[in-house]
Amino acid sequence: MGRVVAVEDAFANPQTVIALGGTSEIAAAILDHLVASRCRRLVLAGRDPAALDAHAARLLAGGADAVERLVFTADDPAGAGPLVDRAFAVAGGQVDLVLVAIGALGDQATDEADPRRVTDMITTNFSWPAAAMVTAAGHLRAAGHGRIVVLSSVAGVRVRRSNFVYGSAKAGLDGFAQGLAEALRGSGVHVHIVRPGFVRTKMTRALTPAPFAVDAADVARAVVAGVRRNLEVIWVPPLLGPLVTAARHLPRALWRQVR
Repeated sequence: MGRVVAVEDAFANPQTVIALGGTSEIAAAILDHLVASRCRRLVLAGRDPAALDAHAARLLAGGADAVERLVFTADDPAGAGPLVDRAFAVAGGQVDLVLVAIGALGDQATDEADPRRVTDMITTNFSWPAAAMVTAAGHLRAAGHGRIVVLSSVAGVRVRRSNFVYGSAKAGLDGFAQGLAEALRGSGVHVHIVRPGFVRTKMTRALTPAPFAVDAADVARAVVAGVRRNLEVIWVPPLLGPLVTAARHLPRALWRQVR
């Protein structure tokens, strides 16, 4: 990809995007919306080369001018910085938005009894994305421009017994993103924290949908709208915001009943 200088257009639509975890269903839906809104250059980073190729082909057919692909695995935080550096180099110019869509739901019953699996869950859901965000923030701060969109979860706002391994890792990532947003205040770089509830995807297919369940397309629409409005926290659906905020103040005896 040749060197370009691309910035958001007059409607705050990003022109150049890096997607970490770019083949997840939620990320794919977000990128489809961004391309439909005039995003033209993308760097997709993911672990499945075939999925990267398929998604790149769809984005090009949808109107993107160029889509580069990088293969990585989020199993070692030390590799996050070099991967993000490479993504910025491949992008070839100013990057408007970095989408961080890395995560694994895991299996609570198995994970909580296995120290190695707990470590893997924390690495994938917190440590690797956090290291990637720090590196991306450095690039964007140097440019004085850009946005980081990170997929958190309502599961991290107040951790439940039924998914505390996943929830605690997301709680760490969510708190880290909040702190990073404050550290970047005044730099021209914005952090957007996306907190979806239950999303119907392949990852959750075996689970019973929770109340207020949404599809990946619903998350994508909310993210695009939230970024345009410059929201720091994007709840999906919006009703979860006041509900989850209230739930944070429930006495522990009552919270134990929330599975």
